[in-house]
Amino acid sequence: MIAVEPTLQRLATARALLLEPYGLDESHLRKALSRIMGPGVDDADLYFQFTRSEGWSLEEGIVKTGSFSIDQGVGVRAISGDKTAFAYSDDLSWAALREAADSVRAIGRQGGAQRADLRRRRRVAPSHDLYAAQDPLGTLDSAAKVALLERIERMARARDPRIVQVMAGLAAEYDVVLVARADGVLAADVRPLVRLSLTVIAQQGDRREVGSSGGGGRWGLERFDEALLRRYVDEAVDAALTNLESRPAPAGELTVVLGPGWPGVLLHEAVGHGLEGDFNRKGSSAFAGRIGERVAAKGVTVLDDGTLQGRRGSLNIDDEGHPTQRNVLIEDGILRGYLQDRLNARLMGVPCTGNGRRESYAHLPMPRMTNTYMLAGEHDPQEIIASVPRGLYATQFGGGQVDITSGKFVFSASSAWWIENGKLAYPVKGATLIGSGPQALKRVRMIGCDLQLDAGVGTCGKEGQSVPVGVGQPTLRIDGLTVGGTV
Repeated sequence: MIAVEPTLQRLATARALLLEPYGLDESHLRKALSRIMGPGVDDADLYFQFTRSEGWSLEEGIVKTGSFSIDQGVGVRAISGDKTAFAYSDDLSWAALREAADSVRAIGRQGGAQRADLRRRRRVAPSHDLYAAQDPLGTLDSAAKVALLERIERMARARDPRIVQVMAGLAAEYDVVLVARADGVLAADVRPLVRLSLTVIAQQGDRREVGSSGGGGRWGLERFDEALLRRYVDEAVDAALTNLESRPAPAGELTVVLGPGWPGVLLHEAVGHGLEGDFNRKGSSAFAGRIGERVAAKGVTVLDDGTLQGRRGSLNIDDEGHPTQRNVLIEDGILRGYLQDRLNARLMGVPCTGNGRRESYAHLPMPRMTNTYMLAGEHDPQEIIASVPRGLYATQFGGGQVDITSGKFVFSASSAWWIENGKLAYPVKGATLIGSGPQALKRVRMIGCDLQLDAGVGTCGKEGQSVPVGVGQPTLRIDGLTVGGTV
């Protein structure tokens, strides 16, 4: 849904925060871009950002830390061929903007692109209306934020006497961005983001185990009501108590069933990164040059969708001013496309997909995921488990690593069960999944009807930059994965 009135409102908010207090207006943006564009420069943009963030953490029954920060600045970029010049400043004056523009102009070379006519009529970029343009920091006062953390701690301890330690954290961010491009496009977004995290430690005799939960999205802190807190508490406590009963994980080549929701992080890491445009343009991805080929089993359809309402990975516009999209990456096992920012889309001769993202004004944009997930199939989850004579059922993952070129991955399961004769026999710990993303996709044998998205906790790292993302999938059966265990 493209929303006109909210788009103009967000633009007004961005002007009031990022331009007017510093004596800037749109004529200054056109002048800065005009100084950049010339022979040898193919593209240029300005990225203004204002961020206000706050964090609280509780441990041992008391709020131990609180933080508050404000950051603002502008990033200035010029592109020539596949080369990029970039400068940024936390000074939003015309003098600083002009100096940054002159600095990146040096990338131009003789010949090449002609000077752009920046006198053309300004175009306000269309955008979605996926979340309210609110400041989530103000949706609860400080006393209420502390009380929220204290309440979830009491709820966790009351669930079971074996819970001996509770750690909780609350974070909120108000982010306003303004993008001005050399093609005359002006775009803005106002992005709220909140997250609540909970970790508990259970002890039985000399054994201690950990369970965690939490969630969030692009909404206000008032969304964390009693029902949602209870859900987080139950998930964390149940995970810790289950781990108290866990046995060492078997090792070998096994059938693995992945639970719905957060296990989609394996799809994100082992497949999603390999479908980003920069890796494929450079030929360094296992999926490079394979558009139209079968890369997964029939029934496997993978999307990256930045247009989901209120989701952590969703954006009204990406960080280059393009509306986000619902991109079909793999359809019924066939590779259909890659995720693109402006630079890589231009060099590959394909449309931009609305996936240009950056951590802040001090970072360059690059193709990144938003909400990446696999569509549901037709099998009941219990039917999938019942189909496995011996194998592993993994419902939560901790850390992992992936090699983009080969697609090989290693993931640690933080919550898993051993399957024996089609039934969950006992919980296991220490299980590590080892395999190749492209090979794992081809070994998908059954796809559940229970698609879930994660609770809103994902953060993706790439080339030193972190951005919020979402993941998801239905229950999956994958045959022939290597499981590293302890027995």
